[in-house]
Amino acid sequence: MLNCKPMGARENLTTTGVWSFTERMSAGEAAEAAARVESLGYSTLWLPETTGRDPFAHIAHLMHSTSTMMFATGIANIFHRHPGVMKQAAHTLAEQSGGRFVLGIGVSHAPLVAGLRRLDYSKPLTQMRQYLDAMKQSPVTVPEPPEEPLVLLAALGPKMLKLSAEEADGAHPYWTTPEHTEQARAAMGPDALLCVEQKVVLTTDAEAARSAGATQVERYASLPNYRNNWLRLGFTDHQIDDREPAFIDAVVAWGDEDRLRERVDAHYRAGADHVCIQPVSPQGPAQFDWDVIERLAPNG
Repeated sequence: MLNCKPMGARENLTTTGVWSFTERMSAGEAAEAAARVESLGYSTLWLPETTGRDPFAHIAHLMHSTSTMMFATGIANIFHRHPGVMKQAAHTLAEQSGGRFVLGIGVSHAPLVAGLRRLDYSKPLTQMRQYLDAMKQSPVTVPEPPEEPLVLLAALGPKMLKLSAEEADGAHPYWTTPEHTEQARAAMGPDALLCVEQKVVLTTDAEAARSAGATQVERYASLPNYRNNWLRLGFTDHQIDDREPAFIDAVVAWGDEDRLRERVDAHYRAGADHVCIQPVSPQGPAQFDWDVIERLAPNG
């Protein structure tokens, strides 16, 4: 069943979700995984856009295997689509699912946009501001969804956070800490949605946990937006490059179920409206860790 949405999007985004790549799954396996995540009581499944599946087409497929769970792009790259086309996709998914779609958009990173895609990455903040204005002005003639799809910005620094509160519905910070969540809430004010991602490793083996966390950092440490945010949080280039335990422990939650729940709760206490956990398996990035998803499940 595709469109059976009982609550508004903002209400759903007050309970925990899951952030996940599904690229190592077949389309059928991804649909089964989405249905399983929904059955465990998670409110929202967040899906990224890099060089894998188109997130809009993929979400349209996954919506058919679920009935109440929200889907969100975390994030759709503004440089890949005209603002009018982005708005069309968001409204189409929201209308066809009965309002179960959240549009997360962002400027991504220079190595992907300028390097791989050969697109102009100058003045990303200005380009995002102009993009949001163009989206608002773009006509959409699809049937009206139950409610206007929420628009969240991938925001880390103070200027993008401020923009997310002023010109969008809120922010989706990635690779952050509860301390950043507190700073983001202060920058955005009390009303904008703050939906943060948190990586979690279910193991009490410090060496295994930090190794899994370091593998994750390896994929992102060269991306300026994340590195600059870690530096703003007080970490040094040396700590980041050497994957020092204090840095890994701050950005990746690890431990038993209680310790992981405490990290998630720390984000909520710091001002988050919604936390989406990203399971990281100590067995390696190729593994999808259902154990931690089940242990932290709202229905658990």
